[in-house]
Amino acid sequence: MDPPATADAASSSSCTSLRKRTAALSVNTSSSPSGSGGSRSRERESKARQEMEAADRGEEPMSPAGRLFRETHFNCYIVALLGLGAPVDVAAARAGLEATLVRHPRFSSLQIYFVPTSTVIQSELLPNPRAASTKVTDDARKNAKPRWVRTTVNLDDHIVSPRLDPAATSADPDRAVEDYVSSLSTLPMDHSRPLWEFHVLDFPTSEAAAAVAIRMHHSLGDGVSLISLLMACTRSAADPSRLPALPPSSSGAGRPALSAGVLAIAAWVWSLVVLAWNTLVDVVRFVATSWFLRDSRTPFMGTEGVEFRRKRFLNCTLSLDDVKFVKNAMKCTVNDVLIGVTSAALSRYYFRKTTSSDDTSGSGTKAQKNIRLRSAMLVNIRKTPGLHTLAEMMDSSKDNAVKWGNQIGYIVLPFHIAMHDDPLEYIRLGKKTADRKKRSLEAVFTYWSGNLVVKLLGIKAAAALCYGMFTNTTMSFSSLAGPAEKVEFYGHPIVYIATSVYGHPHALTVHFQSYMNIMKLVLAVDDEQFPDSHQLLDDFAESLRLVRQAASEKS
Repeated sequence: MDPPATADAASSSSCTSLRKRTAALSVNTSSSPSGSGGSRSRERESKARQEMEAADRGEEPMSPAGRLFRETHFNCYIVALLGLGAPVDVAAARAGLEATLVRHPRFSSLQIYFVPTSTVIQSELLPNPRAASTKVTDDARKNAKPRWVRTTVNLDDHIVSPRLDPAATSADPDRAVEDYVSSLSTLPMDHSRPLWEFHVLDFPTSEAAAAVAIRMHHSLGDGVSLISLLMACTRSAADPSRLPALPPSSSGAGRPALSAGVLAIAAWVWSLVVLAWNTLVDVVRFVATSWFLRDSRTPFMGTEGVEFRRKRFLNCTLSLDDVKFVKNAMKCTVNDVLIGVTSAALSRYYFRKTTSSDDTSGSGTKAQKNIRLRSAMLVNIRKTPGLHTLAEMMDSSKDNAVKWGNQIGYIVLPFHIAMHDDPLEYIRLGKKTADRKKRSLEAVFTYWSGNLVVKLLGIKAAAALCYGMFTNTTMSFSSLAGPAEKVEFYGHPIVYIATSVYGHPHALTVHFQSYMNIMKLVLAVDDEQFPDSHQLLDDFAESLRLVRQAASEKS
């Protein structure tokens, strides 16, 4: 857990200035001649006036999902490791940060809980409402209004150049990077400043001349938006004056025109019926998972308190061309292939571990049939702003009417655990699973229902439901598409992009990140539970090799 931020005279000047920003509330205790209707009208006017005053002071309310990521069991951080093709020029990186990220509203704001008292709003700088000063009553703390408040960024507080053992970085630089990035999962972040850090690892590894690790609190935004924001800080290596090109996004089919014919319209109507039915089934399963429907006990399942333990981040480079070859041979999507390869890799690891346990009577875990293994998958339901829009957002230091924040829903994605003679069977089942989830509004329902629970029952109730969903599923899974061309980050050529997340109640997180013609696989694992984590990483590489070979023979 992150330590509470201090609020005494030794605090920074920005904290002091924020503490002085109190907003008086006019309290009218006289009876209203117009009855309850007039009282509600004045309340609405008072709330609107307070919102306008907050906007004038550069304050923005925190989204429900952003508040969720500050709860005890969901204190989540995103880590983006960028491999660079040249040594780090700290001065150039500093100038680049000042011109881009520092100007973004979230990267130049503090999280402040405004606690209403009898006549004023008391602003306190807190890592969590429950850590509030004892001077604030429990009832007032429950009504705390978390907001983003702009502040002055001191880059010296955010740029970190660690002093690592030269012998370790020379003997095994890849391990040195892995160990250092993994150590970030146990280090608290100072909440008296904007919640992001820029770590410089200026020594060569097997893949890159240097690396930087950017750690960001998940309350700053959803993963898609944050990684897109980082990509908006890059420029094309071929033409440094322009933003990089991203792979085109696919769009779903819309309503057919009347001229399409009766059969086409009937098919469209039937698709709506299927959508409604699938959504209903998924919602029932989601609620059941949050309450009692638990995955099978496997070596991947986390134990109590896993969200607080150290995570190890390890990655390997896969061929995006191989993934696309399988995609074309199987007439599916890249995500279908990734889901299938993940099922194959998890199956290899599971049956090897359970067979070994049977032989040695070590852990007592035996191979099961009909294994229920599901992932919790975050889905951004808001259209992500384009790179040009995000770049302009940082250039002007204003939001330009661009909606920002965590607008995410959840889906429960099942994975198939079994041994198949034909490796392509994993891809077929992965495609079937993905196609089924595409015909459902599960993510939209979980987003709106989550907001409703926050409004009616509070953030603690929403956090309890999410905690049940995470602890009853096995892992987290995600994939993101990166630039299709080589890019530069503040003048440094990027060799690879490896992103992940920690702080949620899962012992295993699988993430795929594409960039140019490579696919970076990143695993975040419980260091204690997966002492053979590199073997699991090798299982993914071997599974893709076997699937690629089978697809080649098929075609």
